[in-house]
Amino acid sequence: MVLKLRHFYEFGPFHLEPDERLLRNGEQSLALAPKYFDLLVFLVQNSGRLLTKDQIMQTVWSGSIVEEANLTVAISAIRKTLAEKESGVQYIETVPKKGYRFSAEVREVEEPPTPPFSKLDARSEDTRAHGNNGGDVAVSPQDPSHMPLMATPAIETQMGESATGSESTEAAGGISRSNRDANRYKRIAALVLMVMMLAVLVSVTLHLRRAAHVPSLIQPRSLAILPLQNLKHDADSDFLGFSLADAVITRLDYVSALSVRPSTAVQKYRNDTIDIQKVGAALNVDTILTGSFLREGDELRITYQLIEVKNSKLLGRGTIDLKYDNLLRVQDSVAQQIVQKLQLNLSASEAERIRAQARIDPLAYEYYLRGVDLHGQHTFPLAIKMLEKSTEIDPNYASAWAYLGASYTSDAAFEFGGREQYQRAQSAYERALAIQPSELDAQIFLANLLVDTGKVEQAVPLVFDALKTNPNYAAAHWELGYAYRFAGMLDESLAECERARALDPLVKANGSVLNTYLYLGQYEKFLDSLPDPTDSSFFLFYRAFGEFHERNMEQASRDFERAYQLQPSLYTQIGKALNEAIARRQASGLEILRTVEGRMKERGVGDPEAVYKVAQAYAVLQDKVSALRALRSSVESGFFSYPYLASDPLLNGLRNEPEFERILEAARQRHQAFRARFF
Repeated sequence: MVLKLRHFYEFGPFHLEPDERLLRNGEQSLALAPKYFDLLVFLVQNSGRLLTKDQIMQTVWSGSIVEEANLTVAISAIRKTLAEKESGVQYIETVPKKGYRFSAEVREVEEPPTPPFSKLDARSEDTRAHGNNGGDVAVSPQDPSHMPLMATPAIETQMGESATGSESTEAAGGISRSNRDANRYKRIAALVLMVMMLAVLVSVTLHLRRAAHVPSLIQPRSLAILPLQNLKHDADSDFLGFSLADAVITRLDYVSALSVRPSTAVQKYRNDTIDIQKVGAALNVDTILTGSFLREGDELRITYQLIEVKNSKLLGRGTIDLKYDNLLRVQDSVAQQIVQKLQLNLSASEAERIRAQARIDPLAYEYYLRGVDLHGQHTFPLAIKMLEKSTEIDPNYASAWAYLGASYTSDAAFEFGGREQYQRAQSAYERALAIQPSELDAQIFLANLLVDTGKVEQAVPLVFDALKTNPNYAAAHWELGYAYRFAGMLDESLAECERARALDPLVKANGSVLNTYLYLGQYEKFLDSLPDPTDSSFFLFYRAFGEFHERNMEQASRDFERAYQLQPSLYTQIGKALNEAIARRQASGLEILRTVEGRMKERGVGDPEAVYKVAQAYAVLQDKVSALRALRSSVESGFFSYPYLASDPLLNGLRNEPEFERILEAARQRHQAFRARFF
């Protein structure tokens, strides 16, 4: 039997053998998902060459319909496997706007198969032929652990020389040399076959074990549940359309086979005429649930249709007639119908979580629904009043506590509600989790609050728990990316955020900004990642901020001003100060910042990323003392994105200051501790 030459690559401490699907670091085997392994091989085989994203997608994902996000996630996973961060060695270079290059030195090797046994094996064969000489332990010919697997020419020569000395002995025993060789080679052939079968079995087992540790990248079915249309058009009942849809969405978030668009993505369809094809394309979903409701006194009728977008096929429909005080039945019935009509296979835990809940006080549930509707409209103070009333009437409804906490948090962050609201929010989330430990909304909302208040290390385990409940929950992947961003794990942050957007392409339209691109210096990608700002002051600020980095000052000025005119919030006031810097009105800009900083301090607004932006604005306006004060406050309160601090161009005016070096070192130490704990 002839084995082909072994063909492999070596770079750094790594050994890559494509034919054997093997990647090792020294003696340690490393696991990569099949497509990630193929990508690594393609990069290594073309080391030193720029490979465009199109070339990579066509080669590695040929014949598959995938998004660029898959490539980003794959590159991040390979970098993590090669331990780029830990070793400080860059194996894969990102070429902005182009693609990737494998930049490490690669040695390509071809060699014969490793000799299957050593001189000791030849000696054992000699011992079997001659008996136990020199005090050696005799080896039984039937003992397979001491039998040679294959003879190479060199070893055959050794064996031939030994046999020559014993030829007369063999003749005396009546055994011919040819018979002895024939028997020996039969044993060798049988054993080679057995070893090959064992190798195949081991290879398959290792592949399955590795696959079990690779997160599933199978795209779940996408679903949008649109606000129900109010057929009566009475203002007092309008809240039901959005909030009942949200209730169903919340229930289905526990189903990993579904990617359900969040309420923030569908609220714009309140009371709109629905074109299934246009809405499906806009929301990037394959299934839509739409419906209407009619309330007459205490009687409520709800009708709904489940529609497949690509062919407008009706998958199911239903009508629910109920008394107004039995509103909870809507989310139970509709959620079960969706699972049934889409023929989803649920795990036991998923089935348990979407099962009908314990009865909730009807009035408490109505206040909850009203609060959810107001929260969706960003009317946070009134939402708080409704949700506080709900929890007062029925203190055992976890979802009401979760949304109450979210309203407190939003009021604290966007309306200068301050430390008291943050404290109330944390208490509300903890109350929700005490009632229902796997309440996804409470886990994600609390994680977000912990990040914003400087407790990133406490936030990450909460998100890990949420992903155990539903590994395809886009909001959890996004929140993990958010936490990683604060901690300076920028590649990992980008991978999690892109995973979230692969699961729900509308994440970027739901009030979230992929700041990681900005922190990596990829300004064009940052701007591309933003949704159309329309009349959103928040997105307009970030568009202006990206333009400011791109040195497109004229457009940045217009957008900063427009954002401020729409809503003079925390972020837009920072933007207003930067706009004053563009206009060279330094004194005016500094006055705005001092007012903002004073109000943040007075109210206890704790978002350290916002404080960092205050520091940036101070630096741009050349107030080094104030910039360093704000920067230290940002790092100490939980924004320790060390790689960003080390490269942020807006801080260049501070880099020669000894205080800046001390702040940078504090960020580095916490960043390193975070990485050691979670990676």
